[in-house]
Amino acid sequence: MILLVIGVLAFAGIHLTKSLAPSFRAGMQKRLGENGYKGIFSLLILGSIALIVFGWRAAVPQHLYNTSTSMQAPALFLLIVAFWLMVVSSRPSRVHRLLRHPQLTGVGLWAVAHLLLNGDSRALVLFGGMAIWTLLEMFAINRRDGTWTKARAPAFGADVINLIITAVVVAVIVYLHPWLAGVSVTGLLRQ
Repeated sequence: MILLVIGVLAFAGIHLTKSLAPSFRAGMQKRLGENGYKGIFSLLILGSIALIVFGWRAAVPQHLYNTSTSMQAPALFLLIVAFWLMVVSSRPSRVHRLLRHPQLTGVGLWAVAHLLLNGDSRALVLFGGMAIWTLLEMFAINRRDGTWTKARAPAFGADVINLIITAVVVAVIVYLHPWLAGVSVTGLLRQ
């Protein structure tokens, strides 16, 4: 469990450094250059993800709370919305007029959905930690950046394309989930 905790804390800390310590970031970019900074940042994030994966697999989960099969459908719906928000975060979408942080909101919904589906200690560390990080990150970015300037609404077709991309992403995740997490999403749907 220690590796998992360290991985989640490292992932959150590395990301929060960008928004809580912009002068440190600027100094590192100046010393290393933009590409050097991005390279080191990416390596640190990949390292934290590796710690999370190895920590997840090594941790012996302890039961903390019961989950209900009645929450499976709402949780799966939240997951689809989460992936849609993650897709639109880097694409033109009307969502950018409603949400300042669609990607972080998507990660938060992803985490909450997993907490509805998993009642063990390692799920609480990973998904609870990620949910807390998204809230802290949104607060820190809002404080750093100040007033939100809303994006212009794109053509309607952009949102249709986003839905198609989301459907593909969800299909790929459903297909890979047994390999990535050891749990079949389609098995949840059959229950």
